[in-house]
Amino acid sequence: MNLQSISRYISLILRHKPEVIGITIDEHGWANVEELIQGIAKNNPGFNKEILEEIVRTDNKQRYSFNDDKTLIRANQGHSIPVDVELEEKEPPKILYHGTGEKYIASIDQNGLIPKSRLYVHLSKDVETAKAVGKRHGKEVVYSINSEQMYKDGYKFYLSKNGVWLTKRVPVKYVMKEV
Repeated sequence: MNLQSISRYISLILRHKPEVIGITIDEHGWANVEELIQGIAKNNPGFNKEILEEIVRTDNKQRYSFNDDKTLIRANQGHSIPVDVELEEKEPPKILYHGTGEKYIASIDQNGLIPKSRLYVHLSKDVETAKAVGKRHGKEVVYSINSEQMYKDGYKFYLSKNGVWLTKRVPVKYVMKEV
């Protein structure tokens, strides 16, 4: 059983398509753990709660959270389905970063950063993380975001449980390409 591929499958289910295994997700993104396990086990015999707990515990991006008694699970961010993961509004650092691929430069230069199929724009607290994200999209490009001014201008920022900064959009005037 490949834990990495099952983790990706869980991500697909909890962020985008719970219906692929016939489960539902509540308005805060929570899914019933037993239903999730049963749905995944149909195509992955032997999948159980211990394996799920190992995936959650060892995920290097900390994508998932259990509730206190481990009866519910959710993705921490990255949803394309409308959920409120009860993010806490926070004042961001002065500068945040966004990593992307070279192919998106023209669109970002014209429209700023928009969430596209996701609910939020994802931002990083450091250049290294932004570069790593950008590499997933081809030749990486990193933008710095004047998050301090955005916040002063009334834009809201949220910090997910796994350290990703989220905001609804970043207008062009706050975006600067890193050299």
